Amino acid sequence: MPLLSCSFFAPETHTDGPSLVWVSSSCLLKPRTQGISDLIAHVRLLTDGQDGVTYLNPCCDFSFAADKSSVLSYEPLPLYSEKSSELLTTDVLKTIEKNVDALDGPLRDLSLSIHEHPELMFQEKFAHDLLTSFMERNGFRVTRHYLGLETAWRAEFRHLKGGRTIGINSEMDALQGMGHACGHNLIAISGVGVALALKAALQTHNVPGKVVLLGTPAEEGGGGKVILLERGAYDDMDACIMCHPGAGRLNSTSIGSTTAMQAIEVEYFGQSAHAGAAPWEGTNAQDAAFLAYSGVSVLRQQMKPTHRVHGILQGNNWVANVIPDYAKMRWIVRAPTSKELIAFVERVKKCLEAAALATSCKVILHEETPYYDLHQNEVLAHDFVNTIGSQYGLLASTDDTAASTDFGNVTYAIPTQPRGGNHTPAFAKAAASKQAHEATMLVTKALALTGFRVVADIGFFGQVKGAFDAWKDLAD
Repeated sequence: MPLLSCSFFAPETHTDGPSLVWVSSSCLLKPRTQGISDLIAHVRLLTDGQDGVTYLNPCCDFSFAADKSSVLSYEPLPLYSEKSSELLTTDVLKTIEKNVDALDGPLRDLSLSIHEHPELMFQEKFAHDLLTSFMERNGFRVTRHYLGLETAWRAEFRHLKGGRTIGINSEMDALQGMGHACGHNLIAISGVGVALALKAALQTHNVPGKVVLLGTPAEEGGGGKVILLERGAYDDMDACIMCHPGAGRLNSTSIGSTTAMQAIEVEYFGQSAHAGAAPWEGTNAQDAAFLAYSGVSVLRQQMKPTHRVHGILQGNNWVANVIPDYAKMRWIVRAPTSKELIAFVERVKKCLEAAALATSCKVILHEETPYYDLHQNEVLAHDFVNTIGSQYGLLASTDDTAASTDFGNVTYAIPTQPRGGNHTPAFAKAAASKQAHEATMLVTKALALTGFRVVADIGFFGQVKGAFDAWKDLAD
């Protein structure tokens, strides 16, 4: 199915604190073996650049650099269909804008409630109950605890028989110790807003089709969308759309991609001993961890500039006069594509295993669910950019980010579009700001309009699917 996610900025990072960026991406959903294509869009505006605009480079975790020395490229984007499509009339846009504007207050209340009740991955019970009740009150058929995941949910609305199915993702989870420093409260309400706007547009203009909003838990490391994808949550969708916030400047967007990511947890087991009286009787697990860290650091000399590896070390009741018998590390490995990631992960694992061999420690490696790189569907991406530019005056860049998301796995199955900027206490504060909410509503309108085209315009959808199939042929 096609997926769509968008990004934009609210407050200005350089002056008044962090701003928010939304990413938009889109892809066609097919069986897991078919793969997914995706698209990401970021929005930010600076001065003193070409045509009065300077663009910020994206960094990891959907963030963008906060200094003017980091510049994104901007290029005109091709049009893939005429904006004068009979099915995309001014009346449809008015319907969408009217409904999103009417929802402004209720969506703001939802956002602040979720922001004030941050919940970690797979624990989003408050958000689950709040959002499912809201969708039920607004005429959607709701399935709670969807597909065996306690905090996943599905809200569905159908108008008439037949037609295509458009999907939307709403994320909910927060970060340990930081709350909603990734802005998932905004992603949640944008999904709700897009779904309700599409419902109104289908009814008002009598277009057959189905709207499916998924509440997707555990984006922050748990791979909630990966689990839902493998269990068939996206199988009935022709396309899926979503947005993600990030830090940056006002009034710009990006339709770049995200990296593939693999998290690795490694445990070293040694033998404790008195460090002063009989250190020779011990096997130092901490030494193994230090050697692993050094090995990975040396590996960085041979890493490509597009690759990333970063890790932390955790102990277990360490004291200075006892040889540590246990150490744990968590590593995150990133590469531009899934194929490159597989090869790079093997090199990192050799560093981790060699450290155990050198120190006579036992080692256990646990590889978590990998996140695929996010492939943007160019037709959906450019339609979103055309809409956000022509209707709301925002500019676009095609620069990629070193961030990763479980939405990437979905993009290997269907056409998609996502991104954001975050993971700091300042960003958590910005995610509750009025400016961030206003930016979210703007992107919600543009996403809904592109989503409506997927359902209503068979010619446009054919181009979306054609672009996805062409990419899959090359990727395979």
